[in-house]
Amino acid sequence: MRYTIHLLCCATLVLLNGCERKPETVWPDKPGPKVLTSFAPVSSFAQNVVGNDGTVKTMLTSKGPHDHGDPTDEHLKLARTADVLLINGLGIDNELAIRLRKSAGNSALNPVAIGDRVPKDDRFEGACHHAHHEPGEVHDHGDDPHVWLSPKLAGLMVESIRDELKRADPAHAAGYDARTSAYLEKLKQLETDGINLLKDKKERRIITFHDSLRYFGDNFGIQIADFIQPEPGVDPSGSRMKKIIEFCKEKGIRVIAVEPQFSRNTAAGTILKELRDAGIDAEFVEIDTLETADPAELTPEFYELRMRKNLENLARVLR
Repeated sequence: MRYTIHLLCCATLVLLNGCERKPETVWPDKPGPKVLTSFAPVSSFAQNVVGNDGTVKTMLTSKGPHDHGDPTDEHLKLARTADVLLINGLGIDNELAIRLRKSAGNSALNPVAIGDRVPKDDRFEGACHHAHHEPGEVHDHGDDPHVWLSPKLAGLMVESIRDELKRADPAHAAGYDARTSAYLEKLKQLETDGINLLKDKKERRIITFHDSLRYFGDNFGIQIADFIQPEPGVDPSGSRMKKIIEFCKEKGIRVIAVEPQFSRNTAAGTILKELRDAGIDAEFVEIDTLETADPAELTPEFYELRMRKNLENLARVLR
């Protein structure tokens, strides 16, 4: 009986030890820095810089940075042994990084907010999500965080990743430099191709699903005239819906940009119907903000492919 108990105790210890070592096995056994990223665009940028000199993992895939919640157990396992943590910053994923660092027990893992590389003068003010009670009342709205949707600004973010990897892994600095230079050329070509694709379009104003496309519009000469949701996940009030519809009628705005996840949203559909009933040939255009992605799609080419698809979709509907 004692022998049986001894065996059971040994087996239990082996299992417990295996569980303790599990966080060490979530990363592949290969040399180079372990780079943990917050969501899809940051992951794609990092993969292009890291190449084969390290490993890139992504926390948020089916959930975007607006609704991430607390870090999951899998996130914490990754963070315990990660060497670099890359986030967009500008308020969109900072809270996730703070909670992650606090809970993971990896005091050396300091978040690197690559969106902060974008100069203040190139950032748009964040949307106002609260009421103004007095005329002229001033609120701090922060910065619009969707900087990755401009290939021009994305280049600055990529350079920030390069600089952090050279600091963390100076032995492979030359490789990081070379891959960054090559990827920056691809981003410049993406920007040029997008501008050329839209250059003959006389329509230059659209409304969007939520306030996320100002950097995209600025880079490609498209004015974002208004947006439907006052903040992500919150549908507009009846009075706001009426205001948007009347504004579109007055200005002849007929293109409504929707995101793949919300293309059947009731509010967007109502606006479309009201404009068509008023004789305006309104239509949807699907523009992906790249905030979510199937893990199988998270390759180095992810950003370029999605952005080119966005530009092609827009070119099809604009006149």
